[in-house]
Amino acid sequence: LGDSVSYGTGAGKDEDYPTILAANTGWDVINAGVPGDTSAAGLERLPELLEEHSPKLLLVELGGNDFLQHVPLTQTASNLKAILAQARAKGIPSVLLAVPRPNLLGAAVGKLSDDPLYERIASETDTPIVKNVLSEVLSKSALKADPIHPNAEGYHKLEEGLRRSLLELGFFK
Repeated sequence: LGDSVSYGTGAGKDEDYPTILAANTGWDVINAGVPGDTSAAGLERLPELLEEHSPKLLLVELGGNDFLQHVPLTQTASNLKAILAQARAKGIPSVLLAVPRPNLLGAAVGKLSDDPLYERIASETDTPIVKNVLSEVLSKSALKADPIHPNAEGYHKLEEGLRRSLLELGFFK
């Protein structure tokens, strides 16, 4: 469940991280990334997606558009917690992918960092979190198609970091 980063904006067909993750794990990965989606839009789409796909794991990559649209952090946190709660209520484990807040200075010097909101939500909801993966990719201009989207190489790096984190979290061997 995500936005344009999950969708694969900035790269070609089949170069998005969900497709690469599926190829490298053998999992059936559904890419539910929608460009422009906020946490509220993801929350709205979630019930139908859970009903249609009955996933065994929900990866949540949302919040970047909330930052860009200046959605209050309390609302973003509330939406993300509601997403995680809906999945938990259906017995679906979730993983939260931390997102950096857009920062012109950080982007200029190549040093973005995860917004602390994600660590707090993960702690409050007892949800596993993938930290510093998207931030590291978006900190390197050679891995970006534009200021907020990875390029094909960036998506490969994002998938590598995500897969490594999922392995460390015990989601596969």
